[in-house]
Amino acid sequence: MADVTDPDDGLDTSLAPAPDEDPEPPVPDDVGSAPQAGDEGLGPDRPAEQRREPDEREEDDRGYDDLRRVHQLVNNNFYGVVDATGAAFGMGAASSPGLAPGTIEPEEAGRALRFYLPPQPCFDEALDKLRENALVVLTGQDGCGRGAGSLALLREILGDAARLRSLSPANALADLAASRDLRPGQGYVILDYVGELPDRAVQAYEVGRLSEELRRTGSYLVVTAAGATRRRLALRDHCVPWHTPDPVELFEHCRQLLPHAPLAPDTEQELLERVGEQRRPADVVAAAVALPQEGAEKALDTLRDLYRERVQEWFRQQPSADDLLPLAALAFLEGVPERTFEKECAALAVHVHDWEQSGERPVVGADDEKGTSPGGAVTRQSRARWKERAVGLVRTEHRPGRGRDAGRSERRPVFTSSRVRELVIAELHDLYGYGLWYPLRQWLGDLALRGDLDTRTEVARGVALLARHALVEVDENLLKVWSEGLTNQRVTAALTLQFMCDVEHLAPQALNIVVSWTDNSGQGRAVTAAMALTGRLGSLYRLDALNALWSLAQRGERVAFSARRSLVLLLQTAELDPERVLFILRYVRTVIARTGPGSRERSIALRTTVQLLEAVGLETDEPVTAALLRTVPDSARHLGSLWADVLHSGNRSRAVGALCRTLVQLRDDPSVTGAVRELGEAMRGAMTGRQWAALCHHLSIALKHPDYAIPGARQLAQVLIGSLRGRAPTDPRRTTARRISTAPFPSAQGGRSK
Repeated sequence: MADVTDPDDGLDTSLAPAPDEDPEPPVPDDVGSAPQAGDEGLGPDRPAEQRREPDEREEDDRGYDDLRRVHQLVNNNFYGVVDATGAAFGMGAASSPGLAPGTIEPEEAGRALRFYLPPQPCFDEALDKLRENALVVLTGQDGCGRGAGSLALLREILGDAARLRSLSPANALADLAASRDLRPGQGYVILDYVGELPDRAVQAYEVGRLSEELRRTGSYLVVTAAGATRRRLALRDHCVPWHTPDPVELFEHCRQLLPHAPLAPDTEQELLERVGEQRRPADVVAAAVALPQEGAEKALDTLRDLYRERVQEWFRQQPSADDLLPLAALAFLEGVPERTFEKECAALAVHVHDWEQSGERPVVGADDEKGTSPGGAVTRQSRARWKERAVGLVRTEHRPGRGRDAGRSERRPVFTSSRVRELVIAELHDLYGYGLWYPLRQWLGDLALRGDLDTRTEVARGVALLARHALVEVDENLLKVWSEGLTNQRVTAALTLQFMCDVEHLAPQALNIVVSWTDNSGQGRAVTAAMALTGRLGSLYRLDALNALWSLAQRGERVAFSARRSLVLLLQTAELDPERVLFILRYVRTVIARTGPGSRERSIALRTTVQLLEAVGLETDEPVTAALLRTVPDSARHLGSLWADVLHSGNRSRAVGALCRTLVQLRDDPSVTGAVRELGEAMRGAMTGRQWAALCHHLSIALKHPDYAIPGARQLAQVLIGSLRGRAPTDPRRTTARRISTAPFPSAQGGRSK
């Protein structure tokens, strides 16, 4: 799903883009606009921080190195499945239609609604409101089917062939209310709406105007939100409480659409009893689908949730502190080496002891006052106790560390299923209060500050799981503290927000938290926000992430530096996703097109662009541009435009160097000849004749440098420029542009052939 169109088609890169096509952007002026000295140092953050900046830059560099290593693991599918519904952390995590803003194709919506059964009477009530006001808000608990209901309502009115449009949950209602560019006959959906930022709050009057405009254009908007939305005055009159359909009726409805599966009477009765206990329509559908494919026993296993039963049974036994604390620690440190885990368990026991010394009750089961001291005796066989303390929940396995071979593996305690980890955290939250969670939060804070990267990554995963049950507590007591702390803490906060995106109803909340940190929240939080907008969060909310990072790039040097690093990381992590790559390149092209010649904004945009062109891959030293030319169709056209912009600016030397490194990398790959030729055509089309001649001159000099004078590179350069030499400029308006200086390329004097 794409949110951005080509600059040739028009794109609004403002912070509040219109939901449909935007006006044609201005044609970039090709007059050189070299950045002024100190441009990037300007901004509201610099004066007070100038003396600390070198140290902070070094720390921020270290933080981005950590993020890069984590993203490498993500791209290698290190984390696996972390959500009961099958979502996996990483760029390719599955999600429901409409979670990522963009177009929802009819086929995509059709697949999501294959087994849909409209719940009554709320479906008809919402349909009546939508027809009357062109706007309705579906409120209810997470997992009750609000998202599917929004698609079903719009398709009921607009037809099954309608292409729907999903909007970002961050300020989307305010943006839409202020927009006069609603597309006639368009269906819009905002999933998991979390409210507006304070300075862009939507008032009842604006919502009324939005409803009138929707009716005037024949467009429709469905919003899904938590039940608390009904208390917001601006939306109160548009809310419909949403309910799940009867689970047994839904199950029978699904069976009618699936191949027949005969059932014995006893099995059918047990199956229907289990179905009747379900609260989520998705679980009922999963059991119905499993029945004809894998049999009744598998369908029953789907509904029984054996892991939940095991975890609940373990906690019903009211475990002592000796058993409770290691399991609680494992919920936030799964998979770390056993020696690290034992050390951190001891640290948690110290926090608990200190808390109990302050006069609180010991951390034991609800009614059990006989739990043993967490300290224990040295002779206690603590490792062997896993076989007794958490049967069926925990096991140990041998895994090598990061970058180690199998011969360097070591024991690591892990849960028997990723589902167990989630359920343990849920039970800890439901059963235990301040007496456990206060020392546990102190312990997590210590780990976020001093833990190694593997430890902090697991802490972030555990805290993201906790956010499913205690979002406000996680935000106020952990994320806000870490986001303005030291580098380790800020990286942990950023990773937590990215892990939160694996849960659909938390992804909008993560985005809202990050966006709030970008506005008047200080340098520390702004840098943390830039870090968080890489990876999964930036992949899911592409336009929001790019808009926020581009805004941060206009601030003081430290924040701007972080924003540029995050933009580079976004491109690096998108390397295997052609659609996202083209999205980023189109966005950058359009931003440059909208900046004025010689302006500070253009200087910043060009300096950011040259960093993107210089970027190397996450796991190799290969230029990203070379990988894109090899694997992403149509990338040559966009890269050529960006290179042309940077080449007639003060960043020319770096741009020529990046171009040479790309040619060197591609020199032995005959399959890229066409892409290189297309790259040259795109660059030539954006330059005047004199600018093109200057590029040929500079490139010829640069290729004599020892780093680039490699057999094959010059031949590929001839493909780039040779066949186009002497061609007339494509746009006569460009012929009056200032000629690029032909001063020698500074890093390519002389040279020898290797």
